[in-house]
Amino acid sequence: MKFTRTLIASVAAALMATSAFAMTKEEHKAEKDRISATYKADKKSCDAMKDNAKDICVKEAKGKEDIAKAELEAQYKPSAKATHKVADARADAAYEVAKEKCDDMKGNEKDVCVKDAKAAHVKAKEDAKVAAVQAKPADSMAEKKADVAEAKKDANAEKNEANYKAAKERCDAMSGDAKSKCVDDMKRMYNKS
Repeated sequence: MKFTRTLIASVAAALMATSAFAMTKEEHKAEKDRISATYKADKKSCDAMKDNAKDICVKEAKGKEDIAKAELEAQYKPSAKATHKVADARADAAYEVAKEKCDDMKGNEKDVCVKDAKAAHVKAKEDAKVAAVQAKPADSMAEKKADVAEAKKDANAEKNEANYKAAKERCDAMSGDAKSKCVDDMKRMYNKS
């Protein structure tokens, strides 16, 4: 069993080393420059827009750049940490754009939109954490299962809390008994006291 793990780790390390050497320092710099130039061009194309459409366009351009940079680093120096950074960059970019889109709304509709964006962001981040734990080597299958189960439990608690806040925000659009019933229903649904 230990030999198998060592063999798998050696093969993975060799593949990572091969991937890392597949891109030279000069190629890495050239790709970084290309990403930067693409961002500048994308941002410049936003100049023709107005108001929140322009803001959304800028957030999309920045998110695209951040994701491309994270992917480049993961390609240049592959690691579990780099892979996790790509997932985080994707989650953060989607969240920033979603939040910006909420600015076109007003009142409770906007509040709900922001809470929904936050819930989606939390879900993406927590799913990335679980994936990182699943990819991490462990000394035994029982230890790995326990680590993954703990990560999933934590992730579900975080996602549940974010979803509860979004659902509760929907109740704020109501008043009187309907609002009270809605809040009570959400508390029951999300196991809140």
